[in-house]
Amino acid sequence: MILPGLAATAVLLSCGKDSASKQAGTERVHVVYWEKWADEEQAAMEELVDRFNRSQDRILVEYVQVTDIRGKLLLATIGHNPPDVAGVFAETILKYSDRDALMPLDHYMERDGISPEDYLPAVIELCEYRGFYWGLPATPASLALHYNKKHFRQAGLDPERPPRTIAELDEYARKLTRYDEDGHIVQLGFAPVEPSWFKAWYIWWFGGEHWDGKSEMTLTTKPCLETFRWVRSFPETYGAVELHRFLSGGGQFRSAQNLFLNEKLSMQLQGVWMANFIESYNPGMEWGVAPFPSVSEELSDVTFVDSDILVIPNGARHPDEAWEFIRFVQRQENMEALCKAQRKFSPLKAVSPEFYTNHPNPNIDLFRHLAESPNAHPVPRFPIVEVMRDEMSVAMDKVWLREDTPEKALEHAEKIMQSELDRRERQWERIAEQRIQEWSKP
Repeated sequence: MILPGLAATAVLLSCGKDSASKQAGTERVHVVYWEKWADEEQAAMEELVDRFNRSQDRILVEYVQVTDIRGKLLLATIGHNPPDVAGVFAETILKYSDRDALMPLDHYMERDGISPEDYLPAVIELCEYRGFYWGLPATPASLALHYNKKHFRQAGLDPERPPRTIAELDEYARKLTRYDEDGHIVQLGFAPVEPSWFKAWYIWWFGGEHWDGKSEMTLTTKPCLETFRWVRSFPETYGAVELHRFLSGGGQFRSAQNLFLNEKLSMQLQGVWMANFIESYNPGMEWGVAPFPSVSEELSDVTFVDSDILVIPNGARHPDEAWEFIRFVQRQENMEALCKAQRKFSPLKAVSPEFYTNHPNPNIDLFRHLAESPNAHPVPRFPIVEVMRDEMSVAMDKVWLREDTPEKALEHAEKIMQSELDRRERQWERIAEQRIQEWSKP
């Protein structure tokens, strides 16, 4: 439930709707749109906002760039002063809907003929939770193996034949790793903790799952244990101290000191967005992309699918007009313009041939193919994703640093997650009793 004790803090996060509406000097309904994007991604959406504002004379959408949107949006909603529409991360759907902080969009979708069948299954699944659709996609992403072709040639590997299994990935990594005369790593083939963002998802490439889809965590199953044993093999092979020395020498992700971008790391699990950063920080880099290898070739085209989601916060002043803007973004021509400008693929099943013509991301076909795969995994649809990510990261760090065995680390993480999952389910039952009948009304 929304915590009223935080309301006083939230009031400080005013959207300024009334004053902005007067400044507009028009009778158009002023819709405030909070979005986390900056730089090129912001420019792409601002162009689409301008297109929407020019397309009609009844609604005026204002783009507001907001940092830390997860926290600020919840506080604004608690303080009864949310924006009309917001762009959030997919996992935010789970947290916010369980706190009664979002408006379901089912009745709008049904009324205006927008169907879940219009979208890639793994993408639209990110918008659904507990039987309701709480948002619709903006720009999606999938993950793949990025690798340095020059390093492959130098190591005697075929740059057009990336690894296809975890065993091959390990073999390639050993061949790609180089040392100086003092025995220090100067080029590392691969490390599952670089970057640290995907620690929770590696179990999918081993055939594992976080839970049974109902009420039980499944982190102590064989595939999950095999994943963590694989993680442990890296400090055993290369040395925990030496790996720490090497990995701590990298810079921020958005910089030329990024270990992959400055060509010190040969292979990395990364998303569709990586092409943008290669162009910005090392445009001369010779690189390739392939499906990240699985434990066996039979388990093919495994990926993690994520997406930015457009939502209407509970208590928005202009929900109908906010929906008009969300619906505008979902039109094929508008969605393709936005996704192409951000160098991503479209979440819609229908894609025009023109979308792929001169697309600025040279590997967009692969990322789209992976998102369409039956082995594409969206964020698990349970209420403890944030807890799960944190606990999986802690467990992996303990194994990586050899402070715990895979068995003990996963047993401990599972115990914490199961307790929190049970608590959140009880919390949802209380909300559902009060609200589901209301949400279900047309």
